Amino acid sequence: MHIARTGRGVAAATAVAALAVTALANAAPAAVPHTLAVPAVAGHTLVHGVSSPLSSEQCQAKWQINCYNPLQYRTAYDLNALYKKGVTGKGRTIVIVDSYGSPTVQHDLDVYSKQFGLPSTKVKVVKWGHVPAFDPKNEDMTGWAGETTLDVEMAHAVAPAAKIVVVETAVSETEGTTGLPEMMDAEKYLIDRGVGDVISQSFGATENTFPGFDKGDFSSIKNLRYAFKDADKKHVTVLAASGDGGATDLQADGKTYYKKRVNSWPSSDPLVTSVGGTQLHLDDQGNRVKPDSVYNDYGSGGGGQSHVFTRPSFQNGVKSVVGSRRGTPDISMAAAVNGGAWIYSSYDPTAVGWDVSGGTSEATPLFAGIVALADQAGGHRVGNIQQALYDLYSYHSKGTGIVDVKDGTNNTYEGVTGYKAVKGYDLATGVGTLDALKFVPALAKQQPRG
Repeated sequence: MHIARTGRGVAAATAVAALAVTALANAAPAAVPHTLAVPAVAGHTLVHGVSSPLSSEQCQAKWQINCYNPLQYRTAYDLNALYKKGVTGKGRTIVIVDSYGSPTVQHDLDVYSKQFGLPSTKVKVVKWGHVPAFDPKNEDMTGWAGETTLDVEMAHAVAPAAKIVVVETAVSETEGTTGLPEMMDAEKYLIDRGVGDVISQSFGATENTFPGFDKGDFSSIKNLRYAFKDADKKHVTVLAASGDGGATDLQADGKTYYKKRVNSWPSSDPLVTSVGGTQLHLDDQGNRVKPDSVYNDYGSGGGGQSHVFTRPSFQNGVKSVVGSRRGTPDISMAAAVNGGAWIYSSYDPTAVGWDVSGGTSEATPLFAGIVALADQAGGHRVGNIQQALYDLYSYHSKGTGIVDVKDGTNNTYEGVTGYKAVKGYDLATGVGTLDALKFVPALAKQQPRG
């Protein structure tokens, strides 16, 4: 089994090419299925260590891609009017879970914020377990540090006044898997102590790679759901990236894609809001030059039917699409590398500077920021938003802030036929994307269930 960090980055001076993720083998007992905590961004770097962010026009000239800054995102998602009303995420906390973390996360956020005129915020770091000292020569660690950087800066870009807690987990053998039990234990610990209003998870493992899956025994997944059940009771919103493999995903070796449609956990869990990916088409001010399309370039937005979970009641209204299974994603935000986000990092002393990153691990912390805004606007945690999200979708009103993605693009990837973005809910972008000025207050009005 393989935990992939869902993310894609591009780096300067090399040819634009989709590179395979390198599996970094952790020692495991013979014949014991194990999860390789592999950072996806490490293998997809084309724009890396640039001295300062460039405009989209300059990025097009240099690398034939668009690259966006947080000010463009704020315009694209209609956030500025919320900030003027004081809705900034103040008083709310976003929890970000990543193995190893980054030793420079606070410094890097400060530089990022100063570059774009944003107020910075204090990042609280919680170490779970015996997290080893950071080694900038360890590709596994630098990959997760890249993920941590992306997660923190994207969440902050949307909810600049929200508190951010980064949970660094150690990766060790537990119950035949590497990484996932530690992450779930850490999440439950924080939930039980009231830390965090929304949890952002930019990692996933293909359902088919869990022990017992091939025999129809899904207990290895279902036994890991305890943190999500706890979050549901305590009204903490849990998000997960839908993945970057389109309708397929990686096999246990961390390198080879399945030649059939598969899905990934925790994105496929009904207690989790699955965040998919779109491609934004913006001018330098952040205005759309054409409608959003499906993220499908150096990766593709994950989506499809779960093979483990049946259709939850909140998806009964879209059963003509999902059938009898849980369908993902639920909603989508920016993820394409061609249209990726500028981030700043200094954890690797050989590549200090600005990178362009994408993937559903960008979309997920962006949406975590949206949830923090809704928590503040409503004066309470919105909690498990699944029913609320599909209720808003069912109203088919522009007043809900849900924006359909329906341009016919798809998430076909690695030779596996995916799904098209069509009118209404689809397995490429879920209910679509959002206009925050309308979506945040609409979500804030929905009462947490239970």
